[in-house]
Amino acid sequence: MLALMLALGSSLAYGCADFLGGLGARKAHVLRTVMIAAPASLAVELLLWPFLGASFSAGALGWGAASGIASAAAFALLYRTLAIGPMNVLSPVTALVSAALPVAVGLLQGEHLGAGGLVGLPLALVAVILVSAGHGAGSARPSRTALLSAFGAGGAIALQLVFLHQAPSDTGVAPLIIGRAVSSAVILAAAGLMYRRLGSERPAYAMSTAAGVLDSMANLLFLLAARSGDLTVVAVITALYPAGTVLLARSVLAERIRRGQLVGLGTAAVAVSLLALA
Repeated sequence: MLALMLALGSSLAYGCADFLGGLGARKAHVLRTVMIAAPASLAVELLLWPFLGASFSAGALGWGAASGIASAAAFALLYRTLAIGPMNVLSPVTALVSAALPVAVGLLQGEHLGAGGLVGLPLALVAVILVSAGHGAGSARPSRTALLSAFGAGGAIALQLVFLHQAPSDTGVAPLIIGRAVSSAVILAAAGLMYRRLGSERPAYAMSTAAGVLDSMANLLFLLAARSGDLTVVAVITALYPAGTVLLARSVLAERIRRGQLVGLGTAAVAVSLLALA
């Protein structure tokens, strides 16, 4: 039950962070948004160090650095995806892709899925197709570029979560600190190389900072959940985060959810629930 509650908290934080980050990326180049979000996330993790402890062992350093590289890619791809929009389609696609790899890793490490899980996995693939394909006049259909970005973002998020899970459980927040330091360095280096292509638009400082803080809290809650429960269950519960993103996109941006997409979202919810129960 503790792992479930932590995973649900992580899911909520990720959903809010994605909405704010995607919205901020619409106001300026995505790297300008990430340049603020990533260091803000690192600052939160450094503040947590005295309270939660950190042991910088070889395992924490290695897996933390790997998660940081994946996180940098996830930040850029995800915020770019949500900036292209529509959020209510692309966010669930990213979530389902991000859940698939951790589930596979959990199964390979000896975790077991029951009948619900065996039904939930293929059902999740069906949900990806339904959510991705809008029908009818005026439906919000994502472009091929947006869909590719969504799949790439999902893969990067999955790798980040798997790498965090692999870090030794007695290292405190060290993997998070190392990971965020690496991702911040990668992002700032990329921004420096692409400085002339970033444009002159000023980023949304408050939104970008809030997105980074929420992302940091989501990572922490996921790490604690994965240390106290099965990766297969924690990963799919965390993958519920599009619920928050879609709700905010509907209420703030008035993004429409077509009937076929609504069926896809419902199918995704059923699939994730079956996987969680398994």
